Amino acid sequence: MKIAILGYGKEGKAAERYFAQHNAEIKVIDNFTEAELDTINLDGYDLILRSPSVRPRDGFSSMTKYFFDHAKAPIIGVTGTKGKGTTCSLIETILTALGKKVYLVGNIGNPSIDVLDELTPDDVVVYEMSSFQLWDLKKSPQVAVILRIEADHLNVHYDFDDYVNAKGHIAEYQNPEDSIVYFSENEWSVRIANKSKAEHRAEYPLKKKPAGLDEILNSLGVPGEHNKENAEAALLAVAEFLGVSLEELIKKNSDIIREALAKFKGLPHHIEFVRNIHGVDYYDDSFSASYPSLEVAIKTFNARPVILIAGGKDRGLDLAPMKRAIFDADNLQKVILMGETSADLAKNEDAEKFILVNSLEEAVENARKEAEKVNPELKPVVLLSPGAASFDMFKDFYDRGDQFKALVQELK
Repeated sequence: MKIAILGYGKEGKAAERYFAQHNAEIKVIDNFTEAELDTINLDGYDLILRSPSVRPRDGFSSMTKYFFDHAKAPIIGVTGTKGKGTTCSLIETILTALGKKVYLVGNIGNPSIDVLDELTPDDVVVYEMSSFQLWDLKKSPQVAVILRIEADHLNVHYDFDDYVNAKGHIAEYQNPEDSIVYFSENEWSVRIANKSKAEHRAEYPLKKKPAGLDEILNSLGVPGEHNKENAEAALLAVAEFLGVSLEELIKKNSDIIREALAKFKGLPHHIEFVRNIHGVDYYDDSFSASYPSLEVAIKTFNARPVILIAGGKDRGLDLAPMKRAIFDADNLQKVILMGETSADLAKNEDAEKFILVNSLEEAVENARKEAEKVNPELKPVVLLSPGAASFDMFKDFYDRGDQFKALVQELK
């Protein structure tokens, strides 16, 4: 079998390992532009696997498509603009506590093909699905979860419709016996859910909560109403997968689920608590790469004074909503702005509200000084939530968050 792998990131390397173990003849093609792809000879290959960042074309497959064609276990798929990783991790946490063997894969950073040969029909796959992984998928998971949909990745997709259409493949190919869970207060989430033929449908946020649900949600080990929202989606997905009502799931397993969620501490770089020093709590939300996630982070601490570190790579997005989120928020004491978007964010705004800096080191030092001016009884917060991509100053958002945490740990 001859295989071409387009792109050599984490998924490309995993695909190379997998097919090498299966005695395939492999060619890896990396470091090319979309235009250069036209000049590459791809004749004679039995399988052409594109990386998520490579635009789909006729004749191309992907690791996600290959996995869906060959996986022996049922799949719970989760998509949305923000909250995918947390919701997937919550589903994994609950199912594991209930005794299931769960494989968490996909956009969360675990290539699905790494576990393909391990799967049995009794296992469960929880698959975090980005628009790039869904772009050309022609199968849908048995349980599809659709979180809030907002504009994102428009530097890669043709437009917002292209982005939403890609997301829609999570539901479009479902069968009547499948299940779908969706956020009912978002037009685009509802539109995607309406593509599904699944007869088992569950909306959230729940208007009428079953007994015991609030107690379970209040036990969650991470802050923020958005995480309670993600936990509702996760619980509904588990109930749908097990073929029971949410009421029955809670009634029979309340203590197990509550204990599991209390131990859940969230994902790295997702409003992650770093340290308290001199009465100031420091949080790393480096995964925040767009306005919606920044807004969520600000609202998480709406009862506490916050020093915000924001700004990053300019991807040509409309910054007006982000400016309003920053400069209209009553709880923001000071905004430390860095990166390519900083000048535009600061333009025409009250100069008393922000500080422009040239490095993360400078940002942390200024944030520390401002936070320590606040009465410690008010529990001030320094929050790194850039609301922008990281590539202007860092390798990726992991690098940005790791550098922030290292700088915070060095504070004396």
